[in-house]
Amino acid sequence: MGHQLEWTKSVNWTEQALKRLSTDNAVLITVQATQGSVPRGPGTHMLAFAQGEEGTVGGGHLEFQALAHARLLLAGKTDQTTLRQVLGPSLGQCCGGAVALGFERVSAADLSRLRVQLSPQRTPLALFGGGHVGKALVRTLAPLPFAVRWIDSRDEIFPPDVPEGVECEHSNPVQAAVTDLAPGSRVLVMSFSHAEDLDIVVACLKRLREKADLPFVGLIGSQTKWATFRHRLEDRGFSAEEIARITCPIGVPGIAGKEPEVIAVAVAAQLLQTL
Repeated sequence: MGHQLEWTKSVNWTEQALKRLSTDNAVLITVQATQGSVPRGPGTHMLAFAQGEEGTVGGGHLEFQALAHARLLLAGKTDQTTLRQVLGPSLGQCCGGAVALGFERVSAADLSRLRVQLSPQRTPLALFGGGHVGKALVRTLAPLPFAVRWIDSRDEIFPPDVPEGVECEHSNPVQAAVTDLAPGSRVLVMSFSHAEDLDIVVACLKRLREKADLPFVGLIGSQTKWATFRHRLEDRGFSAEEIARITCPIGVPGIAGKEPEVIAVAVAAQLLQTL
């Protein structure tokens, strides 16, 4: 998992960019506005240094020209801080839209502000279960826009090299953690036992009954497992409408592989659809 962790950190361009900015001046390039079909949306950033860059505003000739302009600004050869590019044949990009870019000289003095400005907005996600699929999911989700809270009743289950930004939590009983999940949390249930899974699902349904603030609750398992769970949930007094709030099986349709890494990709894609 060590190599995977190194890869995850490399995806987090902000951390690397700010570290470099502490010694090298740069130009912050920002997508300020867009029209039509474009590769990246407003609020996308990248940093251009005299040599090299971190992040991306969409690649291709758009980014090539943005970097060239940024380096002119960095060298004091222009004072123009905005640029509008039409993504047509002249740029060799046929998206058909237009992008307005902003350029700002930045230095180590701007580190505190940029650390906040460039921090990605992350959606809270509670992952119950530290097994093989849970571990694969944490690795897959690390570079994606989720703040992962990884919960298990077994304290020793978490690996020592957890990706940055993942919060590990020991909770016994495990379902007790549902009470203080952040509003808007996506929830994935894949503990080591069906009994724990059921307890967590029940806790989620009770919270949904009270607050309706968990937009997605997914349970790993087969159609057979879900049929058994539905009967048990009915016996506990949950209505068909309430039970329908649980997604089981999880993962986008059409991916049949059972390997943990394959399941992780399918589930991550499904979670992205909820944003």
